Amino acid sequence: MTRQIHFNAFEMNCVAHQSPGLWAYPGDRSWQYKDVEYWQDLARILEGGFFDGIFIADVIGYYDVYRGKNDDAIREGAQIPVNDPLQLAVPIALATEHLGIGITASTSFEHPYTFARRLTTADHLTKGRVGWNIVTSYLESGAKNVGEGGLRRHDNRYEVASEYLEVIYKLLEGSWEDGAVLRDHERRIFADPAKVHEIRHKGKFFDVPGYHLSEPSPQRTPVLFQAGASANGIEFAASNAECIFVAAPTKPVLKGYIDRLKAQAARYGRAGDHLVYNLTTVIVDETDAKAQAKYQRYLDHASYDGALTFVSGWSGVDFAQYAPTDLVRKIDTNAVKSLLEHFTNGQQWSVAELAQWAGIGGLGPVIVGGPEKVADELQAWQEETGVDGFNLAYAVAHETFESIAGYLVPELQRRGVYRTAYTPGTLRHKLFGKGDRLAAPHPGASYRDLGARLAAGQVAAE
Repeated sequence: MTRQIHFNAFEMNCVAHQSPGLWAYPGDRSWQYKDVEYWQDLARILEGGFFDGIFIADVIGYYDVYRGKNDDAIREGAQIPVNDPLQLAVPIALATEHLGIGITASTSFEHPYTFARRLTTADHLTKGRVGWNIVTSYLESGAKNVGEGGLRRHDNRYEVASEYLEVIYKLLEGSWEDGAVLRDHERRIFADPAKVHEIRHKGKFFDVPGYHLSEPSPQRTPVLFQAGASANGIEFAASNAECIFVAAPTKPVLKGYIDRLKAQAARYGRAGDHLVYNLTTVIVDETDAKAQAKYQRYLDHASYDGALTFVSGWSGVDFAQYAPTDLVRKIDTNAVKSLLEHFTNGQQWSVAELAQWAGIGGLGPVIVGGPEKVADELQAWQEETGVDGFNLAYAVAHETFESIAGYLVPELQRRGVYRTAYTPGTLRHKLFGKGDRLAAPHPGASYRDLGARLAAGQVAAE
């Protein structure tokens, strides 16, 4: 069977998500991010192009590393202002029937007990089309503004995230048994108390003794996304994630990541259980020449300072201290450790080259051409790296995605490497075809009916 290519749309509830400066491009709509019509129009475009889903990134904090202040981020609209992503799930679901909705939320800034209810609510209201992108957060400004004083060390953030996930699994999978909700009008019993259980969690970071507040949603645990690319991030993803996002700039870097992920996944008995998407920006038009002309117009609007505002925030390194001709060197930071590893591995980059690379579409590759050329290149990435699909950033909203749906998707469908219809059911079933809920050997499945086993004394509380 021909291997299928998967697409997600990479978005954020802000202006010019990955392409600073392009909000000023004629016809760009990203400044309308605060309007529900923006999101519903985009959702219809994506569903018409049979995308797996829309993946909505988020950050808590702002990019104040560049020049040691936030002025450039505010001036450029570099992910500030930024609104909450989870509230977009319902309007997107109302405008579509199949599109998945991936929501980013950090394990660093919200308690798992209250967040579990928000997840379940979104999964109910979308009829099981929600995913959760698990992030540990990397901005010092975010940690300071929620009263933590500063960001935890990188590795410690994953220790917190692991326990956070344990609490979520216990609440969503273990608190309410299947069959707990009766809705028995004659006996006037909505739910059976004997089948609703406390989780009795007492850990190093969280103490959650009680019940999940919500009845089980279609997926119970939404599809789990994760974007960690450091050694600790890969281990976390291998164990917990179902879909993984990478921002590899080259094929060798991406192949190395996927090889490491597969090796780690095998240790957890999860070989072949992941879908991997690489961050990519596609500039496509009717012909190669038209696409190149479009790309040049985009470059003319890209912002050097905006790009380095992002890169400085992502890496924790103030690139304003370097000349454009200086070479990027590996520096140990407390932010996105994998970023500088990628850009100092086997290739020398000047600061100016890094800014130009990140100016359109962020840190992933940019592929420019007509439908045939772009399709050839995407298939080459898949064949040479083992990647499953692409997390597609936009340069211009919604022009980028309209062009992909109108030019590229029909070419991929003609080649038999892209879906022509959606599978009915929840997002998890659409992606994996194995039902609505987490299944062994995923660790979340082991918490199924944990509350009942605790109540029966079959396991000890922890």
